[in-house]
Amino acid sequence: MGQGEEVNTRSPPEVEIQERGEIYFFYRPKVNKEEAHSSDDVQRMYIVLRPESGETSTQVKQKEEEEEEEDDDPPPTQGGHGSQEVNIEKNSLLRFIVMGQKKLPDPTKKSRPLWGFVELVTTKIEDVKDALKGEEYDTAKSGHRHKAAARPVGEGIYRILRHHSGKKMHTHLIYKLEFPSEEEKNEPQEALNIEKEASFLIQIKNPTQKGQFRGLNKKKRAVFPAHLQGQFGKLRYHAADPPDFLNYEGCEFLLISASDDIEEELGLELKSEVEETQDASCSDLLNTFGETSSTNALLKGIWV
Repeated sequence: MGQGEEVNTRSPPEVEIQERGEIYFFYRPKVNKEEAHSSDDVQRMYIVLRPESGETSTQVKQKEEEEEEEDDDPPPTQGGHGSQEVNIEKNSLLRFIVMGQKKLPDPTKKSRPLWGFVELVTTKIEDVKDALKGEEYDTAKSGHRHKAAARPVGEGIYRILRHHSGKKMHTHLIYKLEFPSEEEKNEPQEALNIEKEASFLIQIKNPTQKGQFRGLNKKKRAVFPAHLQGQFGKLRYHAADPPDFLNYEGCEFLLISASDDIEEELGLELKSEVEETQDASCSDLLNTFGETSSTNALLKGIWV
């Protein structure tokens, strides 16, 4: 149903919207488990960000594989994978993100930051569908293994924004869920800290510096183009400004709990386009990726 809209409830506004779009949450049961019945049964938690508008309609991302083959040695100013421009108002741009702790930080209380990374950036819906599907495979030590398909567990709208509080600017990732509806149960969402709405500070990790978390090994870290890498200087972390940082595979970041009441914290109200209908046919997640696994977690708020 689209990116929704936002309403500033303070004058003057304390925030500047950098990016608007849709956000989808998924979890995958542990290997050889067909279903999950608690967070102990979860192997991975994923977030998919689909930007649809922002301060600029064009974002720069790393090139996709077939394009890289045509240009094996991109200039260092373009990053380690070359660069590609995407008009997010006309074309799909999908960021497939892995949360390291298999949950979000609890936005209702102060807690340690949680680490995540961008595993895939693509303009092709099929690439994300492939990343979500299950598979059968064999290993030398454990024999035959079964990996179940990822389950959709939340859908909503999001914003990445600058927040000016005092002298220092920082960036937030905020979202509001559209599915499941408030009338449904909330079992997997509660276990994974997927609240109905939430605000997190988001900080991008400098791939050339050691962080407070172990993170990805050096070969898997993002190689940012010069104009993005230069913003770090000698700092270990930088605000997600611009959000283009997230358009590079291997980009590592921290999410830090801020609030479960966006309007109270930031003076911004997110308005969904499906608040009154709440019909499954309105789900952009299902219309985009199809029903590759049970939708009970998304539509009914129960473990599957």
